Amino acid sequence: MVARARYYDGKVALAREVGVRPASAELIITDAAGTAVVARWPASELVVLGDTEHEKAPPVVRRGEEARLVIDDAELRRQLALSMPALAALGKPRSRAVPRIALFGATLAAALGLFWLAIDVGSSSVAPYVPYGLQHRLGESVAGDLIGEKPLCRGRAGLAAINNLANRLAEAADYPHPVEVRVVKGGPVNAFTLPGGILVFYSDLIDRARNGNEVAGVLAHEMGHVAHHHAIKGLARQYGIDQLLKSMTGGFSDLGTVGQGGGLLLALRNGRAFERDADATGVELLEKLGLRADGIASFFQRMLEERPGDVAAMIGIWSSHPPTAERIAATRRPATGKPAFSDAEWQSLRAICNVPGSTPRQ
Repeated sequence: MVARARYYDGKVALAREVGVRPASAELIITDAAGTAVVARWPASELVVLGDTEHEKAPPVVRRGEEARLVIDDAELRRQLALSMPALAALGKPRSRAVPRIALFGATLAAALGLFWLAIDVGSSSVAPYVPYGLQHRLGESVAGDLIGEKPLCRGRAGLAAINNLANRLAEAADYPHPVEVRVVKGGPVNAFTLPGGILVFYSDLIDRARNGNEVAGVLAHEMGHVAHHHAIKGLARQYGIDQLLKSMTGGFSDLGTVGQGGGLLLALRNGRAFERDADATGVELLEKLGLRADGIASFFQRMLEERPGDVAAMIGIWSSHPPTAERIAATRRPATGKPAFSDAEWQSLRAICNVPGSTPRQ
């Protein structure tokens, strides 16, 4: 039996086509024509290198020499393995790729699933215990990134009115830290909560409200997010996702980076479960203080009437929220209780941006 293989003499990188035939105690390597002997390797000195389970053609060497013999022909490898015990490894069947890929894929999916579960559960469990000072510093940093140079409204009476109500709601929620409402001049019709009890309202939301009870309803909803620590949970979850993406991409992906504007907005987006919790808690807090709690549903209803369809996709404050009709039904309350703001407080809140001092944020 003479068959061809590739021979590397260990001196130059070029391969030489050779013939191979086994003898009783040696492996004979000849030139391609089979007329001249290139090398005689004793059977007792043959070694199969490499990963014989996964490599298609693992090299054969003579112990102590640099030369290599690579046998690409599967039938020749099988016959050599049968005739020479030292080359038996050449005849081992290679494991099939598809099952190995499937096993790897299943293992990776399970690992990612566990990591995701750890992120989701861990962020909800650990976030409330982040020290308040650290949360507040983080909230200030995020506020700077999201508000930027937009002007803040400085009307003292208006700020006092909305902050007084916010802190009454915080006390009713047993939130042990002060909260601060900042009003940004302009739009969109939006409000959001940051870590450390910082609430941001846009003045367009106040302008669009029909009365103080609707603003109080939105404020109570945001206080629901504060009471449940939703902002720090969102940032903690996004940080975990960021680390997961970096581990998957070797650290070269900036997707989901918390420190960037898009990552901040993604982190602060509340899922439907958070929004339902905030709605229910907001109504509960208003009722606990004996205030009118119909403002949330009233605001929803009017927005739906003004812009029929999917309000959640049109108005920033309801983005990623449950269906509007569902929220109206869940938060509808009778128009009973005391007004959230006095007439004077409501007028000052309406004029919060129309006083000297409403200047760009420093």
